[in-house]
Amino acid sequence: MTIGDAFDAAVDYYDDWMRRALPGYDDLFATATSLIPYESGRPIEVLDLGAGTGLFSKCVLDAFPNARFTLVDLAEKLLDVARQRFAGRPAQFAYVTADYRGVEPTPQVDVVISSLSIHHLTDVEKRDLFRRVYRLVRDRGVFLNVDQIRGESPAMVELYRTRWLDYARSRGATEQQIAESLERRRTYDHDALLGEQLEWLREAGFASADCIYKNWFVGVFLAVKAGGESEP
Repeated sequence: MTIGDAFDAAVDYYDDWMRRALPGYDDLFATATSLIPYESGRPIEVLDLGAGTGLFSKCVLDAFPNARFTLVDLAEKLLDVARQRFAGRPAQFAYVTADYRGVEPTPQVDVVISSLSIHHLTDVEKRDLFRRVYRLVRDRGVFLNVDQIRGESPAMVELYRTRWLDYARSRGATEQQIAESLERRRTYDHDALLGEQLEWLREAGFASADCIYKNWFVGVFLAVKAGGESEP
């Protein structure tokens, strides 16, 4: 089963699951959206990598109602949900069913966003993607990544796991949903350390990068492209 197939299989409960399973869901996306450095009425160009059902794009649209979006994901059924979500704004949304690891650096956009997706890549693939994203972002644009963070030690990894189990159950997640999530993590996840992810963003060429907000094993990463510098 491919990763796209695995997430397509969860399409019926995906959005509800995200809200139940992600600690600090509202704060994570509100924080990420607040970091977009443009006036709310500006028709910014946004590229959403691993867009899924469009949850992150919806947050950005609420704050930037004139924005234009391209949503990229391997999971066709999840993108179908996004198409339904944004059906009333056909001129503002485009959808691409593809592996974003091959995303090309043209045309450039103001903002690249991603949420709970890049941790599926190997470390080598993450570093290559960050370099591609750097070339995709216009000068003074930003890359916002809401993603998982590996614990700094086996003890921290286990702490994250047990606290997450307690949290998901307290939010009403079923044991079947939890089991399916754990299986996806075992099969597809390649979490990286916080410091490694920041190092790779800076290595890619971003003028500054930081983890602005962290809730247990999930963080909001901000990378800013300065204006007028040469490509690395």
